[in-house]
Amino acid sequence: MDGRGRVYRRCSCRDETGRQLGQGCPRLATDGKHGTWYFAVDMPTELGKRRTMRRGGFTTKSAATRALADVANRTAQGVRVDDRETVAAFLERWLQVKAGESKATTLRSYRAHVEKVIVPAIGHLPIERLRAEHVEQLLVDAAAGRGPQTVRRIHATLRSALTYGVRTRRLPYNVASNVTPPNGTRPEVQPWSAGELATFLRHVETDRLGPLSEVVAACGLRRGEALGLRWCDLDLTNRTARIRQTVVDVGGRLQFDTPKTRSSEATVSLTERAVHALAQVRLGQEIDRASWRDGYEDHDLVFARDNGAPLRPEYVTRRFVALSKAAGLRQVRLHDLRHGAASLMLGAGVPMAIVLKMLRHSSIGITVDTYGHLSEETARTASDAIGALLDAAFDQAAKTSADPVGDHTATTGTHGVSMAGVEKPAEGTKGKVGRGGPRGDRTHNPRIKSPLLCQLS
Repeated sequence: MDGRGRVYRRCSCRDETGRQLGQGCPRLATDGKHGTWYFAVDMPTELGKRRTMRRGGFTTKSAATRALADVANRTAQGVRVDDRETVAAFLERWLQVKAGESKATTLRSYRAHVEKVIVPAIGHLPIERLRAEHVEQLLVDAAAGRGPQTVRRIHATLRSALTYGVRTRRLPYNVASNVTPPNGTRPEVQPWSAGELATFLRHVETDRLGPLSEVVAACGLRRGEALGLRWCDLDLTNRTARIRQTVVDVGGRLQFDTPKTRSSEATVSLTERAVHALAQVRLGQEIDRASWRDGYEDHDLVFARDNGAPLRPEYVTRRFVALSKAAGLRQVRLHDLRHGAASLMLGAGVPMAIVLKMLRHSSIGITVDTYGHLSEETARTASDAIGALLDAAFDQAAKTSADPVGDHTATTGTHGVSMAGVEKPAEGTKGKVGRGGPRGDRTHNPRIKSPLLCQLS
């Protein structure tokens, strides 16, 4: 800034010709409360043009001085200063940048958060005057009628936008980083049990959705991943499927897209049941292809409409709900078939790290947060196993602590220690006293441990 900033006082009084007096008003010299304070500062040149920032309306000189110092500090840090840009304008510019980086579904979620929640609440504020308390109030208001997960996503959207502002030197720091979103509990996943899943799969064996449900339940695929699965991604001989594309609905138009994250692009194993179901699908598609002839849309999709076109995700969800109701089962989501795959693996003793690889989560934390609990059936099995181990330990401890067979007459040494069951000294060793038995053979001290704990330690 080179010290070119200055603070001054002026008013809006006018002379007889209507010209504003500004700093020349005589009342400014006699009335300390007349007028308001301003600052003016030369900004770094842009495209060779000199630019001066003037701001006013401050009630005191110290307030104007602080504002000038804030501008000076931002400029010294290389941060672009534009106190007329609002939060709404900044977020719109951020969305334009994200349009070239994000998936269509992600961008749609960002735009919904910005346009429906963030801008109506704080869009009018200058981006440089946005503070943590504004973000806190935004989240409090957003929580009315919304779940904690949704509010956390709204917070994540704003935090991501402000991080972009810091990275591009538009903002000095991210005011949303230290704001904690609501800590609502994550809904506990309660997928179908193995018996319920078997009932459903038997019910849909003859339905077009049957093989898709079989593959989703066996591999833990997401809906879009299953709908985007191609025959060229399958190796039925080795029972594997490569996840390479998804089907997404963007504004009513179906698109092929890459999987959700880089870790989602992986190869998963298929069960024998899934391989058999896929073989049936191939036979059915050959009939469809012959029926439609030149009208068949060949996208190489495993699960498609009878003319080869992609299935609409919302249709698959509605059909799943209708079939599960017809099967007389409790209502779960189609995505819960993916959760069910994880639950069955954990119930079978599969390590959490293997479940992570099967579901292609980006981190073990996601897997633990989602499936850290066990279903009631699995928990009961684990509890029974623990109980059986403890029962065996108690039985062993009882046998070990029982009195030995033989003479139960207690003999006591000079220090009052029981000598029952101790072998008599051999001939020629009379009067010789050993310094103790073998290690681990000492009498248990009840003040230190119980006999049972000694056995378990």
